[in-house]
Amino acid sequence: MTDTDPALVPDREAHTPAYQTPDLTTCDREPIHIPGAIQPHGVLLALDDEMRVAAASANTDRHLGVPAPELIGRPVAEALGPSAAQAVADLVERAEPGEPARVVLDTGRGDLHQRLADVLTHRSGDHLVVEVEPVASSSSQHVSYRSTRSAVTRLTAAASVEDLTGRLAVEIRSLTGFDRVMVYRFDEQWNGEVVAEEKLDRLNSFKGLHYPASDIPAQARRLYTANWTRLIADIGYRPVPLHPVRDPGTGRPLDLSHSVLRSVSPIHIEYLTNMGVTASMSVSIVIEGVLWGLIACHHYSGPHQPSLDARSAAEFLGQTASSLIADRERSDQRAAALAARSVLSEIVSSVASDPRTPHQALMAHPSLLTLFEATGAAMWVDGELIRVGDLPPDSVVTRIADALAAGHEDGVVTTQQVAELDPTLAEHSALVSGALRIGNGTGRWMLLVRPERRQVVDWGGDPTNKAIAAAEGPDVRLSPRKSFEKWQQVVSGRSRPWESWHAQTAGEMRAHITNVLVQRTQEQVSVAESLQRSVVPYEVPRFDGIELSALYLSAPGSQIGGDWWDALELPDGRVAVVAGDVAGHGVKAAAAMVQARTALRAYLLEGHPLGHCLDRLDNLVVRLLDGHTATVLVVAIDPQSGRTEVASAGHPPALLVSGGRTQVLDVAKRPLLGVGVVGGLSAPLTLEPGDTLLLYSDGVVENRDADIDASIAQLAGLAGTGPDDDLEAWVGRLVRGTDPTQGDDRTAVALRRLPF
Repeated sequence: MTDTDPALVPDREAHTPAYQTPDLTTCDREPIHIPGAIQPHGVLLALDDEMRVAAASANTDRHLGVPAPELIGRPVAEALGPSAAQAVADLVERAEPGEPARVVLDTGRGDLHQRLADVLTHRSGDHLVVEVEPVASSSSQHVSYRSTRSAVTRLTAAASVEDLTGRLAVEIRSLTGFDRVMVYRFDEQWNGEVVAEEKLDRLNSFKGLHYPASDIPAQARRLYTANWTRLIADIGYRPVPLHPVRDPGTGRPLDLSHSVLRSVSPIHIEYLTNMGVTASMSVSIVIEGVLWGLIACHHYSGPHQPSLDARSAAEFLGQTASSLIADRERSDQRAAALAARSVLSEIVSSVASDPRTPHQALMAHPSLLTLFEATGAAMWVDGELIRVGDLPPDSVVTRIADALAAGHEDGVVTTQQVAELDPTLAEHSALVSGALRIGNGTGRWMLLVRPERRQVVDWGGDPTNKAIAAAEGPDVRLSPRKSFEKWQQVVSGRSRPWESWHAQTAGEMRAHITNVLVQRTQEQVSVAESLQRSVVPYEVPRFDGIELSALYLSAPGSQIGGDWWDALELPDGRVAVVAGDVAGHGVKAAAAMVQARTALRAYLLEGHPLGHCLDRLDNLVVRLLDGHTATVLVVAIDPQSGRTEVASAGHPPALLVSGGRTQVLDVAKRPLLGVGVVGGLSAPLTLEPGDTLLLYSDGVVENRDADIDASIAQLAGLAGTGPDDDLEAWVGRLVRGTDPTQGDDRTAVALRRLPF
């Protein structure tokens, strides 16, 4: 039986005898790593653990003098002869995959007897794969250590990636003798561009042409990453199947991912044939385990088989170039990152000394957009959207931020094409195509944006042909493309890519601004605490006939708010007890609280009615505390008679504990302070000995998951039948027993009438 026996050799279209003939619809799923066949310029054997033949290529009868079926089960020495068998044993012992041994075969039969051949081995599952490739007697590529070292020296001298790829094409063509050598680089979408080329003068140039990702599908890219070199010595070859095609033990074809003789996809063969290519070779460029590009070699004047030495040298140059490209790109990234760090340092220094909030100062800094090569920025913080530069409407900005946030609330996330995240954003791509989001916990983020980069791309043929073929059915065969004329397309909807140093700088900026915020907050807390200590008494004053107890708790993170309480004796002998709250946190709220508390004290000591005091305080808040609002509840009691007056400006109602029951003291009240409304009201009340009033701030009862009335009712329930002998402990249980979620400070003051 010969290698032309139709029982062993498939039809010309069937390059994968282990599977059905692939077509356009299966191109991206074709099992190219297990084709069940090899190219005919060598012989392949698969050996079991006992070094016996488990599978063989169907051309062994011609080359080794024994048909493949008859070799199954024989020792490797009987198949290849003693010299090659010893070479295989030595290679296995040295455990150097891909390292060849050159021997003169002594099979005693077949046309490889007494021929010089290269023997290679590699592991595939449970088998040792042995490949034998005869050395051409008239190899035109003479490769020496000196010439390869000189080529490496010339590559190393290249100053840029562009220079390096250009030199690489020259060196590979010199080594291998192909008519055309191209360096092909992938983009983020796995489309490729010819970035360098060395060719015969008579050939038209492919440099600058782009090719769609579908030309090299994902499974082919995986193979290029695992096996750096692939040769097709003759595009018109007839594939040589393996016998058996499937392993009887596993039922699976032999994995030929690392084979130098592996047969290739018929779709790829058709693709090259349409380009007029007669022989082809590729060498991978892999950086940190990722396929960066390919060195693609084409021949047009018939079969072409560079020696294994030349191919090994080309692979070594590809590996060297991979390392050099990585170094050049890392160097460029480092330089850009250092420059960005310098600008960031200046921004952070400016923000730290700016009297505005860090967020406002950062967004107003003139170098912010320049730092990230952005055209617009937005920041969402504390319920406010701050904008700078060219941005779409606020609703669109928040949609982009939300689309990027999924699973990355605290991270740095980028995209070149926001429409991929949300198709409805495509209409805004002219203004915003690229976005970088910096998350800083729930409810705080920054977004930097870029417009689309419209560019004219020169494709090597129309990249939509495959889609057309799929739409029009199996009778239309437009791909692999029969035309490789330059086809132009305007690509839109994508921005320039974000570099790794952009994300790194964004993370550093977030950390620096957080530090500034922490420092600023600590300073503000210190100032605010000093203000509060100066006006809010730590010790509760004593009055005849009245027992008082008060408690203040700051907001989470020790953040100072605008709560206050007060107690003072009025000119008419009554005692006034006050609970108030200025909206907001920090120094401004604390300062406004001090002014409001001091003013109210003055109005009360002047002897004005409670309602009139609140009207005057409203006027002060409107005129002098611009932008602030406040609430306040004032109680004035005559300790001897128990006659009491209550006035409220937008404050939560007091609780009255009387006769062993607690009720909400819902008296008429005027609006909160700061809105300019006059006509303050007050309500009369009589407290019996033992009756207790509880005044509290909204921080005690506000809960985003519950209605305010329900929260007040919950507090009344906690109050129960009233305090026992320990009024201070009762107040502490009430305040600490609530479960607020607003992050506000909390204040409560209790007044109990004693027997006079």
